[in-house]
Order: sequence, then C-alpha cells, then structure tokens
Amino acid sequence: MDKTENYEVKDLSLAEQGKLNIEFAEAHMPLMAKIKARVAREKPFKGLTIGLALHITKETAVLVKTLAAGGAKVAVASCNPLSTQDDVAAALAKEGFAVYGYKGEGTDDYYKYIEAVIAHNPDITIDDGCDLVTAIHTKHKDLLPRIIGGCEETTTGIIRLHAMAKDNALKYPVIAVNDNKTKHMLDNYYGTGQSAIDGLLRASNILIAGTVFVVCGYGDCGKGVAMRAKGMGANVVVTEVDAFRAMQAVLDGYRVMPVADAVKIGDIFLTVTGDKHVLTTEHVKAMKSGALLANAGHFDNEVDVGGMNKKWKKRRIRPFLDEYDVDGKKVYLAAEGRLVNLGAAEGHPSEVMATSFAGQTLACEYLVKNKGKLGANVITLPKELDNEIAELQLEVMGVKKDALTKEQDRYLHSWQEGT
Repeated sequence: MDKTENYEVKDLSLAEQGKLNIEFAEAHMPLMAKIKARVAREKPFKGLTIGLALHITKETAVLVKTLAAGGAKVAVASCNPLSTQDDVAAALAKEGFAVYGYKGEGTDDYYKYIEAVIAHNPDITIDDGCDLVTAIHTKHKDLLPRIIGGCEETTTGIIRLHAMAKDNALKYPVIAVNDNKTKHMLDNYYGTGQSAIDGLLRASNILIAGTVFVVCGYGDCGKGVAMRAKGMGANVVVTEVDAFRAMQAVLDGYRVMPVADAVKIGDIFLTVTGDKHVLTTEHVKAMKSGALLANAGHFDNEVDVGGMNKKWKKRRIRPFLDEYDVDGKKVYLAAEGRLVNLGAAEGHPSEVMATSFAGQTLACEYLVKNKGKLGANVITLPKELDNEIAELQLEVMGVKKDALTKEQDRYLHSWQEGT
C-alpha cells in the first residue's frame, strides 16, 4: 500500500496507466467536458469541500476533476470493496486529490476510508449506497449543521434515505440523482444491462445463448439485463414481487414465476432488486449442478453469501469466480456476490456515466444555489435541469430534434379547444 495523510492507494506506480484510462473516459464523456468548462469559469463550488463515496473508476475521476474545476476541494473513498480501479486511484493521488481505496479492501479498511473522507469536513456529500450519509448521521452529528446537502447515486441508497426521512433521522437535504430520468433510464437500463453481462462474461466466459437466464427483479436494471440476455439468445425468466412489474415482464415476452420455481430450471441467476436474501441457501440447494450466480444490486446480501460460506466449501477457480461444493453439486458465484459489473468488469460505459455524473454536478450546484431553502428530505432534481442534461447530451451526439411551434405550445397549455 502507498499512503500519506491525503491518500491511501494500492500502488502509485500504476498512475500512468490510470492517467491514460482517465483520458480515454474523458474522450467518451464530452457532456462532462461542456459542464466542466462552464463551472471552471463560474466557480460555483469555490471554498467548498465535497466528500464522495463512489466507485473509484475512470468515470468517477472525470467527476472529481469537474468538481475541482468548479472550485471544490474533493475527497473520495470507495463505496464498494471490489469496485476500485487501482490505476485510477493512483492517478488521482498523483494529481493531489484525497483518495482512499483499493480493489479487494476488507470491511475495516472500507469504513476507515469513509471516515477519512469525513475527516475533510465536507460541505456537500455525494454517495452511492448511503454509507457516507449514514456514518455522518450516526457518528459525526456535530458536522450536520455545516452540511449544505447531499446527492445519492443509486436505488439502494434512495431506499435507505427514504427510510431515514420516514424516521425523521435525515438532517439535511439529499437530492435523489438516481431518480433523474437521464440517470435512471440511461444508467440503470442501458448501463446495467450491458455492464452486468460484461462482468458475468469476464468472470466465467460461458455461452449465454441457449441458457435459462433468471433475472431476479424487473425494475429498470432488471429490464436492461433481461433485454441484453434475450438479445444474446438466452431464455429469460423473471422473478418479481411487484404485480405491475411482473405483468410488464410477461407482456415483454418473458416467463414469470416465483424464485422457488425458477431455481429448479435456471442456468444463470442475476439479482437486481436492492433487497436482501433474494437467493437463499435453500434456493441454492435446489439449483442444478453448474448453476452460475451473480449480483448487480448494490450490496452483497442479495445472494446469501454469508450463509453459503458457512454451509459449503468453496475454492477460487478464476480471478472473480468461486466454486461451491453444494452437497456434491457445483454452484458458481461471480465476484463474491458483490456488484458483478464492477467487481469483475469496469462498470458502466463512460457514455452512460456522463449523464449520471452531469446530474451529480448540477445537483451539487443546485444545493449551493438553494442553501438553507431546502428541507431535510429526499429531493428530486427539477425537471428543467434533467432536461438540460438530455439537451446537452443530444448536442454532443450531434442529434437534432424538433421544437414546438407557438401554436402547438399554446394548445398544450390550454383547455378551450376541443373536438
């Protein structure tokens, strides 16, 4: 490990490769370049510290540099033990950023790095999973009065934040960036659909065509995964608890059944629910020999990995694939049950993360502009800012769209005209 008071990373000698990867990401994120140029002129974050708990990837590095261009002091820790790209972390450390994380870090180091970010006394928090917010609210309540607000990146974090708000435990406003249309649709649907399959293939290199591919959860992430799996020739089965989503899956052409039935026929299982113990040890016992399990939900408890480790022996047979001896059957688990798209691959494509991180940047700016005016609740970014992101993305893609005429706009905002 290489470390100072300002960083703790695996190997600083990886910095040059990290720099190249960040440059590659920047080339595929022209939307962020436009926003970076503007905030560099306007300096909306001058004098502020922004603390991040995010996946330390080349795309996150682009966000870090954008916030810094806007005048912020930035400190970032990993939000998942397997998702840090060590070369990127080294490059950020070399550039003078406060960065804490390495791929494969244990639980103790994970929370130590969250604390390291908090030690920088952030004015704004950016979270992916709500661990940073939770740590501040439970262990550092003295910091709460100074914090302007926060932003949350993922569905799991939003669920936790709503629970905090319901219990009157949330003490500063947090913008649900995950709920932006430009994040939820692009990141969850297109991003997870591609990157989860990418991680699954890097972990196992199995043929997906012809398999029974079980997608647990049919939210935006599950829809994206099911679409990609179907496109690769899989026979897709969906499990759901929500009646509308189950109905939608049926109408989209998939078989829908309870998990207890799906485990008997599935070859590949991918959980994307945001809930715990979607696949239990009893489910695993009922699976075929050779079944492959993976998770693309935020935490490693969607599959009961702890129960599996207590019940059965395992061995590491590939860098991101463990084989379990389940009463004589072989069952495989990718990326230790953690986010397979980041544990075994590189996460979402840069083009997707550009829209997500544009949302984070504009959300931070919105918090600054509305300091003291927002209640301690979970807030959605105004529609016009979400639309601004889409407009900018279309612009950098070179795509032109229609605009309403005055007559059409007037018609849509009136009630007098009828049949």
